[in-house]
Amino acid sequence: MTPIASALLGLVLGAGLGALAVWVWVHRAMGRTAGRVVERQQLSEMLAPLRAAVAVVSDSDAVLACSTFAKDCGLVRGSSLGPTEVVDLVAEARTQGRGVERGLRLPPGPASPAVQLALRVVPLSNGAVVVIGEDRSADLRFSETRRDFVANITHELKTPIGAIGLLAEAADSAVDDPEAVHTFLAKLSKENRRLNELVSQIIALSRLQAEDPLLAAHDVDVTGVLESSVARCREIAQAGGISLSLVAEPGLRVVGDTDELETAVTNLVQNAVAYSEAGARVAVTSHGVGDQVEIRVSDNGIGISLADQARVFERFYRVNTDRSRASGGTGLGLSIVKHVAHAHGGEVNVWSKLGQGSTFTLRLPRSQEGAPA
Repeated sequence: MTPIASALLGLVLGAGLGALAVWVWVHRAMGRTAGRVVERQQLSEMLAPLRAAVAVVSDSDAVLACSTFAKDCGLVRGSSLGPTEVVDLVAEARTQGRGVERGLRLPPGPASPAVQLALRVVPLSNGAVVVIGEDRSADLRFSETRRDFVANITHELKTPIGAIGLLAEAADSAVDDPEAVHTFLAKLSKENRRLNELVSQIIALSRLQAEDPLLAAHDVDVTGVLESSVARCREIAQAGGISLSLVAEPGLRVVGDTDELETAVTNLVQNAVAYSEAGARVAVTSHGVGDQVEIRVSDNGIGISLADQARVFERFYRVNTDRSRASGGTGLGLSIVKHVAHAHGGEVNVWSKLGQGSTFTLRLPRSQEGAPA
């Protein structure tokens, strides 16, 4: 195996083997023959596609080679290390003569989000250093999401449960006033429905995260899914004085789970109805675009601010808390839509403007059976 291949293999397998392999390479790369310059260029090309943030630093702190991700996340800037924390960590590794580890959060750049790295700096005998940063951003987000989920679900369940208890006591104390009892029981039924909806949404979301709908997938008629979803929302739209229409392109088919797709579209329609005023219009449409099927749910309701658009698919996030609670919203509907879309190999996004309405677009891979010739 050539020194270059050894170095690359070492960086991928771990810091121990990487330190030894890169030590061999650094000694060769710091030579002045043309062949060794070519070898250095080859290693740069081989490091480039690595998903980890990897950089080989000379004894004068010049970056000899690095992965593309190291540049994208800001670990390497030009021919030197970017963050001062990394420079200090390199100095510490040289002083101690052993590898050092530390977590580092890099701020978002012009074209990249914030990144959480698990850094390991390994010094070599000639003063050069190998910096390896493993991206732990996804793990951190998962931990934060799980913590927030537990906190939110506790709060969300506590609200209707507490209300049910209070209303039951109020109804009991007003036993001599039939009209008051009727009022309290109506509110009690409303809170009970809200609690049932919340539990159902939590169960649905948990099932989506635990199962793969494509394991038992079949061809699904998109028009049938839309007709069923619109029918389920027709009554609530009429009660709110909202016009609900459907225009579906015939013959469109996707591969997936019918029930989950109906749940996703129903949540989009319910969301559009909940955030529209009386007299507003909600339109559900579908059409084929190449090898994809686009399902759009549009309304001319209150709209969503740009800041809220970035968070509407988060669990328990509500654009308008008062309106959502009044309509029985759980804050889980759009999160379920996102999970269904991803599980089916698609995506969902939103366009909106305050005071002008919103359009949610669900894109799914088109079934070969329903694809154009």
